[in-house]
Amino acid sequence: MIRGGQTLGVLGGGQLGMFFVLAAQRHGYPVWVLDPDPHCPAARTAARHLCAPLDDPVALEEFTRGVAAVTVESENIPAAALAHCAAWMRPGPEAVRIAQDRRLEKSFLRDLDLPVAPFIALDAGTPLPPVTDDFPFPALLKTARWGYDGKGQETVVCGEDLAAAWQALGTVDAVLEARVDLAAEFSILLARGEDGMVVFYPAAYNYHRDGILDLTLVCDTEPTAMESEARHMALRIAEALDYIGVLAVEFFVDGHGEILVNELAPRPHNSGHFSLDASIHSQFDQQLRCLCGLPLGDTRLLSPVAMMNLLGDLWTPQEPDWSSVLEHPQTKLWLYGKREARPRRKMGHLTILPEHSHAIAKTVAALRRSLALPDLPPLGFLPECADQGLLPTAPHRPEHE
Repeated sequence: MIRGGQTLGVLGGGQLGMFFVLAAQRHGYPVWVLDPDPHCPAARTAARHLCAPLDDPVALEEFTRGVAAVTVESENIPAAALAHCAAWMRPGPEAVRIAQDRRLEKSFLRDLDLPVAPFIALDAGTPLPPVTDDFPFPALLKTARWGYDGKGQETVVCGEDLAAAWQALGTVDAVLEARVDLAAEFSILLARGEDGMVVFYPAAYNYHRDGILDLTLVCDTEPTAMESEARHMALRIAEALDYIGVLAVEFFVDGHGEILVNELAPRPHNSGHFSLDASIHSQFDQQLRCLCGLPLGDTRLLSPVAMMNLLGDLWTPQEPDWSSVLEHPQTKLWLYGKREARPRRKMGHLTILPEHSHAIAKTVAALRRSLALPDLPPLGFLPECADQGLLPTAPHRPEHE
């Protein structure tokens, strides 16, 4: 067990790193952050910011000499950093290595006999692999690394289009993945301690717009049969990786009601931000507890909740006037302190915690109008919330990004 007062380290200083620093400080742990951005969000709250590339050998040596344990805020950690920090790191480097490469991730899930969309791995520097007649098109070609929030993707309508799509991505390592007729998307977030104990958060149902998470909804209900099945799959993944830390597993629900594993995040997740306000212990509290060998915290939901991302597009031509948001007493505003607002960049989020569950839909709609955001389509993928008046009940087919 790592006791309070000892210094912890985090690789990466974005908003996830910032929230980890704040959770650690609240429990009496100073944190060092390694990140190349001098203005990264975590730099303002960390006890020390080592401003250097994550694979800088001098910085890594100084970093690991000064900390008792290391965690990550992103799976996109260079191999040199994973190797250097392996002895101090939770989750372990192998889990991060698998999650940062879609080819490894899909193969890992398939080898566990977990349901995934049909896929073909493409390796840079090798000939284009054959595509059999039974591969279901249309499909998405995704870069194996670094593609997130809809980036690094090309639509492939048929097998004849694959070569051009791969060329458009620079013929880098990639995965061709069959497009799923989506009925819903949701995340299962768990924390697993060093003793193998596991706690789950309630399923978080997600709506994406242009490939980026827009809205997350979480209801205080008992897990459905589908959610229990997803929890079992997530647990199998965590146990196979001998995982210690917070793990997010994203799921698709297809048009037949079957669930497919989409991808893994070996860290706290955007869809888990609701836990900052609506759970007894947040996902960042759990990340700290797992890292330090402390008992896991209670994940009970204190209120039905919605979380809405705030992207840099809202800052054009200037930062929004937040007074209209603050008029809603059940809404909490989180801004990440990023110096530069860019389109599609996550700048903050809103958490809506109504006194009565039926007020969520009305409040979300009012907030979107005040910020000039597009109206939401009917979101009927969460019937237990729809029954409470949280969501319209019309069918919804979110776009597979």
